[in-house]
Amino acid sequence: MNKRWSWLLLSLLPLLAANAHAQLYKWVGQDGKVTYSDTPPPASVKKVEEKAISSSSSTTSNLPFELASTVKANPVTLYTTSKCSGCDSGRALLNARGIPYTEKTVNSNDDIARLQQVGGDKQLPFLTVGRNKQSGFEADAWNTMLSSAAYPEASQLPASYRNPPPQAAAPKKAAETRTEAAPAHETPGDSLPAAGNAPPGFRF
Repeated sequence: MNKRWSWLLLSLLPLLAANAHAQLYKWVGQDGKVTYSDTPPPASVKKVEEKAISSSSSTTSNLPFELASTVKANPVTLYTTSKCSGCDSGRALLNARGIPYTEKTVNSNDDIARLQQVGGDKQLPFLTVGRNKQSGFEADAWNTMLSSAAYPEASQLPASYRNPPPQAAAPKKAAETRTEAAPAHETPGDSLPAAGNAPPGFRF
């Protein structure tokens, strides 16, 4: 598995040279075929693995060696939505502790489908630290996950470091390439009325 990831990363590096932070997706189709791509799969795919990809100009290049190694081994991804106090608290915790992370916003049905594919449920924020996942903001649980992944207790980030800007959990490119023959399947609760400004069916 590691050899496959390594081979694919090498093949994608030329495509990523202009992009300091990208995502690699792996999924198995109905025909059993394994697909690797830097573009998210159709929403009809129910299970997908994500792996952060970095080129030589990655935002980790100016991090202390141990922190950069931790980021590569256990990347942190934060799923948020607008007007979500728990999302604000989670973001503040990560920033205060100096955790490099990728933020993905959930504001559309495609975003919801992508969140569910990576193991999220109807509660935001949703945090992933390597393979570990946590729905909802709980400071103690988040700190435990981060410490278990070898992230430092206090910030070691250079003063000039900036996290990548937030991006949609399901980029528009994925929505544009989806075919009508493979619509996203609704799951129980998808049609629940939104609370405040949350996507339909979500809670904070």
